[in-house]
Amino acid sequence: MVNYWLAKQEPSGPRGYNFEQLKKEKTTVWDGVHNNLALKHMREMKSGDLVLFYHTGDERQAVGIMQVTSKPYPNPKEDVERFIVVDVKYKKSLKRPVTLDEMKKEKKFKDWELIRISRLSVMPVPKAIWDAILKMSQN
Repeated sequence: MVNYWLAKQEPSGPRGYNFEQLKKEKTTVWDGVHNNLALKHMREMKSGDLVLFYHTGDERQAVGIMQVTSKPYPNPKEDVERFIVVDVKYKKSLKRPVTLDEMKKEKKFKDWELIRISRLSVMPVPKAIWDAILKMSQN
């Protein structure tokens, strides 16, 4: 069974990475996560899971979908074993980005971690919310 996730990335700044870069490169290693709860979520990821790529910073919007292509493994660039990464690949762009402001207006989103824990960089997306975001991106 496929699980659904949201992963945030700052498109600008010193470690900036955006969805267009992933689209061009096709694959990347999702790294740089140090928050304990976000790491817990990443440990639950498996190959085939789908992930909303969310731009943080000034944009604050879901922009596309990527797919997990590996099990979580220790980050080879870090000395701390608990810091893990997953490999991901470009899947597709959303027809149009869905902003955080739009999501906040939806009642069914009110208890979701994106709304409640704004600093969390990786989180599960309940299927009903996943479907709602994809539907919103079509309009």
